[in-house]
Order: sequence, then structure tokens, then C-alpha cells
Amino acid sequence: MEDAGVGWIAAIIIGGIAGWLAEQFMKSNMGMLMNILLGIVGAAIASALLSVFGIVLGGWIGYLIAGFIGACLLIWIVRMLRGERAAI
Repeated sequence: MEDAGVGWIAAIIIGGIAGWLAEQFMKSNMGMLMNILLGIVGAAIASALLSVFGIVLGGWIGYLIAGFIGACLLIWIVRMLRGERAAI
């Protein structure tokens, strides 16, 4: 997070926004805490995956994009594990 130029408080806020956007896009029903967790964890996972392909997203916009992608990916994985149908 610090490498992206985003502090911890900003990461929580941006993670919450990314998680909320993913929740709306994936049509899932989760609370604010889960949105924040999905956004932050999703950003870390997506940033790691993107860096494998040589793509580096920096700053708060990059963190938001990575958080959204990662949170959508995590929601999809949870749905697959639970056996739920995709709402996309």
C-alpha cells in the first residue's frame, strides 16, 4: 500500500469504495466491513496478479481499480465455493 503512494487510512477508504463498487457490480449483498475487507484484500491480490504480467497501477486511482478487480474476483470465488449462480 505504501508503494502505491496510499496511506493506511486512505487505503481503508478506497478499499471500502472499491468493495462497495464490486458489491454493486456483482449484485451481492454484504455489509460495510466486508466491503472494506474485500476492497483492501482484493487490491493486494489484484496488484500482485497484475505485477506478474508487468502491469503496475499506482496512486489512489490504481488502488481503486485494483481493489475493484480483486474484490470482484473474491466475490466470484466465494460464489463458486458456495455453489451459487453468477448474477452477471
